[in-house]
Amino acid sequence: MQLRLERRLEKTRAGHRLLVTVLSILAALALGAVFLSLTGASPLLVYPEMFRAAFLSWYGITDTLAVAIPLILTGLAAAVAFRMQLYNIGAEGQLYVGAILGSWAALALAPQLPKPLAILVVFLFGAIGGALWVLPPALAKAWLGTSEIITTLLLNFVALYLMRYLIFGSASFWRDPATTNFPQGKPLPEEAFLPVLGLTRVHFGLAVALLAAVLLFVLFSRTRFGYDVRVVGDSPGAALYAGISVRRTIVVVMLISGSLAGLAGAGEVAGIAHALDPAGLAVNFGYTGIIVAALARSSPFGVVVVAVLLGGLQNAGTALQSIPGGGGVPVEVSFMLQGAILLCALAGELFIRYRLKTRQSVVAEILEPTQQKSGSATTEKAQP
Repeated sequence: MQLRLERRLEKTRAGHRLLVTVLSILAALALGAVFLSLTGASPLLVYPEMFRAAFLSWYGITDTLAVAIPLILTGLAAAVAFRMQLYNIGAEGQLYVGAILGSWAALALAPQLPKPLAILVVFLFGAIGGALWVLPPALAKAWLGTSEIITTLLLNFVALYLMRYLIFGSASFWRDPATTNFPQGKPLPEEAFLPVLGLTRVHFGLAVALLAAVLLFVLFSRTRFGYDVRVVGDSPGAALYAGISVRRTIVVVMLISGSLAGLAGAGEVAGIAHALDPAGLAVNFGYTGIIVAALARSSPFGVVVVAVLLGGLQNAGTALQSIPGGGGVPVEVSFMLQGAILLCALAGELFIRYRLKTRQSVVAEILEPTQQKSGSATTEKAQP
């Protein structure tokens, strides 16, 4: 018996997609259980402890939400591009540039502004930074057909070393001149600090991220632009025939994607670090956002849910060292699980788009119309 993949012609039902997502996560947990067993740790001990640390205490829940804020925005950034069959892998670099411009706005403009306006300016410049960083790949894709995967990925490293240079390699405007032992970013003025929830790390960026998810849902489901995006993503040829500008749509979608990642960078410097901090920003928020978007099937509200789950996974990693008798559990287990979830989600995507069929069923489908035609001909001859 031979197996083959056959592309699904009908639209996959929502229940089927949800089932594939759940099975992907369970498969990743199973792989993680194998890894934990090989290291001598018990999955029955580790997994409940991770869940408890992330979701069953006030400290754990608030820390999970704090980690989820940038993941929601970078997940939305990836999801926006995915909706049009574009692959913005550069949210990491766009987050860095958003942090650079957002911190510049906080240092240069915020002291002369009232606090609400200062916060708005910080987010605005963060969005502009992310959009500017994605603009060259967007133009190259629209007019030259250059792969946006390569260009956005490579620009991540340029943005990373630019950020490091501004703090570690130069006496730039962002570097604090008062630090002599180890270079640090210049502290932001209090006018640019985001409001926080009590004594937690949950800041105003959470409201910005949730608002962005709502606006994207409305944009893609209730507007003409959202319809244009779906048409271009499904068939650029049909979009051209319908009078839709494919190039303009590509550029606009990529700019929206980059600006969302830039918002994440601005939120981190104004809400958490209160300075341009290369070490605190280079923690793969942009790359994790790709996993979030893939698991959420590019749904804005799905991105919020998945970001909270993965935020809890990251937050729980540090709790592994405090497991009674489990001091040997590495913190990197949480990152391994993220990678396993991404691989399993991509494998699950195969069954969203294709189905497995045996060679016998394929032959039967080919012969069935012939047999039906032969049977009807025999019936006609038998009639008087």
